[in-house]
Amino acid sequence: MIILKSLRPYRAVLVAACLLLPVQAAQAGTTTTIGTGVAIALPLTAAGIAIYKRDWNGVVDLGLTTVATVGTAFALKQIIKERRPDGSDFKSFPSDTSALAASGSSFLWARYGWEYGVPAFAASQFVSWSRVDAKKHHWHDTAASSLIAFGYSMLITPRFSKYKIYTELETMPDGGSVVRFAYNF
Repeated sequence: MIILKSLRPYRAVLVAACLLLPVQAAQAGTTTTIGTGVAIALPLTAAGIAIYKRDWNGVVDLGLTTVATVGTAFALKQIIKERRPDGSDFKSFPSDTSALAASGSSFLWARYGWEYGVPAFAASQFVSWSRVDAKKHHWHDTAASSLIAFGYSMLITPRFSKYKIYTELETMPDGGSVVRFAYNF
């Protein structure tokens, strides 16, 4: 019971990993397909965690971060022509699959802290590794995607606080002042 309580912040990530990874592995058997599955699962898991916490602003922030990250990766891919390691085309930089995964992990880290961010970051780095291993991207393509996601998360996503404390300072006509504190939970 003590172990389950200590794993409480990781439950949603663990449940998603337990449900999605074996299914993907059984269907495809390749790291590329598993990596793609994890890339899709990460933002969905992040959304699930935000919904579980009734953090509706967080859901919006995740959507904005994901659209901005994947959109930027897609736009850069159209502008920058870099040949893939397997030679299939010139759309290697940056990795939009890694961008999708990193948007979820960066959001979790920025919004809920390292307890959620570290496991999600490890999963997003697995996605990056799977793209490099499949010869679809160079390591710097996936690193750039992770940096883009991190940057947007830091710009868009404020830290989640279950409790809201509001303060107000008001000056009175007679020269005095009033300080008001409000606390919502």
